[in-house]
Amino acid sequence: MDRGIRGLVKLRGMEFRHLGCSGLIISEIAYGNWITHGSQVAEEAALACVRAALDSGITTFDTADVYAGTRAEAVLGRALAGQRRESLEILTKVYWPTGDGHNDRGLSRKHIMESINGSLRRLQTDYVDLYQAHRYDYATPLEETMEAFADVVRAGKALYLGVSEWRADEIEAAAALAKELRIQLVSSQPQYSMLWRVIEAEVIPTCAAFGIGQIVWSPIAQGVLTGKYLPGQPPPADSRATDESGGAGFIEEWLSDDVLTRVQQLRPVADQAGLSLAQLAIAWVLQNSNVSAAIIGASRPEQVTENVKAAGVRLEPELLKAIDEVLDPVMISDPARTRSPRRRP
Repeated sequence: MDRGIRGLVKLRGMEFRHLGCSGLIISEIAYGNWITHGSQVAEEAALACVRAALDSGITTFDTADVYAGTRAEAVLGRALAGQRRESLEILTKVYWPTGDGHNDRGLSRKHIMESINGSLRRLQTDYVDLYQAHRYDYATPLEETMEAFADVVRAGKALYLGVSEWRADEIEAAAALAKELRIQLVSSQPQYSMLWRVIEAEVIPTCAAFGIGQIVWSPIAQGVLTGKYLPGQPPPADSRATDESGGAGFIEEWLSDDVLTRVQQLRPVADQAGLSLAQLAIAWVLQNSNVSAAIIGASRPEQVTENVKAAGVRLEPELLKAIDEVLDPVMISDPARTRSPRRRP
């Protein structure tokens, strides 16, 4: 179900979409601070990236309590201080450990209630627009989790609810409980890119049936789809692949010469579309009608400025076919080949 409102609402060239079947409107490119804020880049650089996002028309900002050991939320809170709150959509998450205590993790009532208060304090806001379960908690009854989320919403601390990296059957069960509790489960936040298409088989059809939209992370495959990693050559010294504090282990699967060679073969396709490789990759995920937004991250403001140019781009069918022809041997679309859902925080 395509709930975009493209052409009706624009801000500095940005376009906007409804989040799933809800009434919430978000920028189709969101700014996320996993890895960067509070760890990979200095705070002044992080603040400059947020300013660039705001200047580019981005209104949707995604974070999580676990990012940089809670520091990322605090940095984002300071970066957005003074902005008109009603003009922003602030998204955060709960699940991963935020302390050493045995209740400092998971989706128990205790952890959810304590975590939302901590997130609001760090983000310097009275509420978040979207509160997301960062993983499925197999140790806590789903009923307990959903009832706690319902209480967070009824207390006015979150407006909508979402999940991140949940499987299709888990989303379906949560959606049924949300309906019973009369709360809005509106989003799923999975990994999705030209190279990682796993959600297309089960997650997207399930979400479409329940009016749930995707807010996808890593549309440029942790930087691999920018083309900066070259076959037969070591990664650039300042890249994510060499930054042990910033997720070097998360892109190992994409650094084979076969994948990198095929990424370089996408350059003529990007040139034909008048886009950079990164812009092509972001525009590609936004072609899926179930995708409400693509999350971009940045360590420099100019990365934000360039990547938001993918907003509003429509790729012709022949370009989409050409992309598939290049990547067919290396793209992953089989759910049986998915990694553990616990791998990425």
